[in-house]
Amino acid sequence: MSLISDDMQQLLLGYCEPESDLLQKIDRETNLKVLMPRMLSGHYQGRVLSMLSKLTNPGRILEIGTFTGYATLCLAEGLTANGLIYTLDINEELEEMVRRNFEASGYNDKIKYILGDATETVNHLDETFDLVFIDADKKNNGRYYDLIFDKVRPGGLIIVDNVLWSGKVLNSNPDKDTRNITTFNDKIAADTRIEKLILPVRDGLFVIRKK
Repeated sequence: MSLISDDMQQLLLGYCEPESDLLQKIDRETNLKVLMPRMLSGHYQGRVLSMLSKLTNPGRILEIGTFTGYATLCLAEGLTANGLIYTLDINEELEEMVRRNFEASGYNDKIKYILGDATETVNHLDETFDLVFIDADKKNNGRYYDLIFDKVRPGGLIIVDNVLWSGKVLNSNPDKDTRNITTFNDKIAADTRIEKLILPVRDGLFVIRKK
């Protein structure tokens, strides 16, 4: 199911900031050349991520799941002058495209693009993060959350994508993937160390603030 109608989506786009030429190019190229282009954050969600980043004004961002770099660049918009964003991904086939996208941006020097299994590479990051965006393989959401939690400063944000799973979380007889999403959502709901809410943006963004 679609969370909002196409007409409402167009109205929302009409009232938010426009995409840059580069972000438009990344969106277009991803849809033309990459399998499962729906994984791209896209214009509206990208502006939401940008706004949350700018409100946080982070010195350090961690992104788990780079894909083609669209969300990375949106999040980078809020970085402090000396800020860095670490983005972790396992898909080496997209490396050339991703690096080209980063090099075409004004943020290339602020981006640390790390290839490998994020459940392992995240352990090598000796940083305290102001903002974390988790948008990778959904079955590992809970594991990523546990791995990064102590690396997030008090007051920092953790944002998790796809937590409404195209509305499938409402199904009375869910499939395995949907059960994984619901299990993660229930885990977050029960965590007393945080404040949390779900924004019904695109496929659902869980916005989590560490107390």
